[in-house]
Amino acid sequence: MVTFLPSRAGRLADVPSFHRAIGGAESNVACVLAAAGHSARWVSRVGADGFGQHLVERITGYGVDTGAVRTDPDRPTGIYFRTAADRDTDAHEVAYYRAGSAASAMSVADVDLAAARSGRVLHLSGITAALSGTCLELMRELTAPRPGRPLVSFDVNHRPALWPDADGPQVLLELARRADIVFVGADEARRAWGLHGGRAILEALPGPAVVVVKQGRGGATAFERHTGGFEGLDTGGFAGLDTRGSGGRGGVGFGGRGADGAEDADGRAVFVPAPDVDVVAHVGAGDAFAAGFLSATLRRLPLRDRLRHGHLFAAAALTTPGDLAAPPARDHADRLAALDDAAWGRLRLGPGWTQAEQAEEEANIP
Repeated sequence: MVTFLPSRAGRLADVPSFHRAIGGAESNVACVLAAAGHSARWVSRVGADGFGQHLVERITGYGVDTGAVRTDPDRPTGIYFRTAADRDTDAHEVAYYRAGSAASAMSVADVDLAAARSGRVLHLSGITAALSGTCLELMRELTAPRPGRPLVSFDVNHRPALWPDADGPQVLLELARRADIVFVGADEARRAWGLHGGRAILEALPGPAVVVVKQGRGGATAFERHTGGFEGLDTGGFAGLDTRGSGGRGGVGFGGRGADGAEDADGRAVFVPAPDVDVVAHVGAGDAFAAGFLSATLRRLPLRDRLRHGHLFAAAALTTPGDLAAPPARDHADRLAALDDAAWGRLRLGPGWTQAEQAEEEANIP
């Protein structure tokens, strides 16, 4: 969808003008992954209007394959307006104009399912499930267990304003249980499902191989099970991927083995604190985090480094206005992800830190 960003802080009623940008959870992830050097495809529908044309051209410009995007001659492209305030504050306002949009009309019958399933990872979001009944049917089809299904990544993205009734949390729980990788905020899980803490979230999601619980400025914890859900990472489907990594694995264990990050009967958990970031805008950070984690997953990096790449990609978004930001260069992100725990804890990232000529100075590496 097209996003309209406020020209200054304040209520929607008081903002005098807005700047046009592009937005959307899945398209954001696709753009960041493509900018990070991966092959990415976006599957969706847009209206036969200037906004739809703008979306496709901009997303294509990031290096994303938009060949499976279809144009709806009868429905408009979705748009939304937001305030500058952080989403988790009372001052945050959003005005969605997505009812009857081209994307809301997506269905099993008119989406290229083969294109959607052609990648190593299929990334989905709870936002799409909220758009319409046909979109929910499509999400259920794409998350259904089947031979040869790609690794399914699901970002819960609970947006109460998009759900017309109280069924939203239960639907999102159903979809999350069918995924292989799940991203969910600790506050989000508490509000939507009444779950407190990583253990409760993990018990409510018995199916996914990896559950990533985000704790905002505090950091994120990834719980990894021994389920075989990542067999594709060790077979021909992922052959030839870059497997270089630091090999580090700090964190905390869960199950019967204490807090040393070692594997046990249930699996393991790794916590990585978020670096100190001089925030410019919060929007898009969650999508960037997912892209960073998935990028490192495709490269078969250790669990700790997957989380660190998620934090670094999120920091790129946090230090840039708008929904999208170029991720750090791979070599630079790898160097930061390989820092020892003490150096990582002293990391501070500000606007411009991803620029090569300023990266070392802005990152304030000890």
